[in-house]
Amino acid sequence: MNIILFGAPGAGKGTQAKELIKKYEIPQISTGDILRGAIANKTPLGLEAKKLMDQGQLVSDEIVNGLVEARLQEADCEKGFILDGFPRTVAQAEELDKIMKKIGKEIDKVIALEVSDDEIIERITGRRVSKVTGKIYHIKYNPPVDEKLEDLEQRADDNEETVKKRLAVYNEQTAPVLDFYKKQNKVYEIDGAQKLENITKDIIEILEK
Repeated sequence: MNIILFGAPGAGKGTQAKELIKKYEIPQISTGDILRGAIANKTPLGLEAKKLMDQGQLVSDEIVNGLVEARLQEADCEKGFILDGFPRTVAQAEELDKIMKKIGKEIDKVIALEVSDDEIIERITGRRVSKVTGKIYHIKYNPPVDEKLEDLEQRADDNEETVKKRLAVYNEQTAPVLDFYKKQNKVYEIDGAQKLENITKDIIEILEK
């Protein structure tokens, strides 16, 4: 079961991935985690990526693709994996197809969490982090019960302007990836604005078809 979890920032991919890991015991693979791991382990690609990041530059597709290819061949991916946040561009999706062919696998299903931009802005701008416990809350959906409001702060990049910029980049660069997979009949769209447990139920139904 090799799947891609797809959706805008704040669509709930991370939350759903946790549920799927518990159920299917397959790893969630996010490029951020792979990068941090490669840098911590000082692998050749990790060192190259660190150099670029230290200069404030974006890590090239070539490096990201190389890291993904190595990660997908690790033993814990034997039963399958959940890709989260990759591919971000059509070029990366094309490259992923080549990688999968090379390692004798293929992407089975692309689960797209559909959430409106307005809902995402509300979700992200409402997030607050406790300076004391580090717990994450939402002022509307998940307000703190036993913490003082003055101990909560908004992360610098959770403001409306930044969120709108991230959504613009997503809509321009990443949304076309969905069309790429629609041509392969692999896309299953799910209403990402429902209750969490309903989304999980919908995803499991699709995966077990």
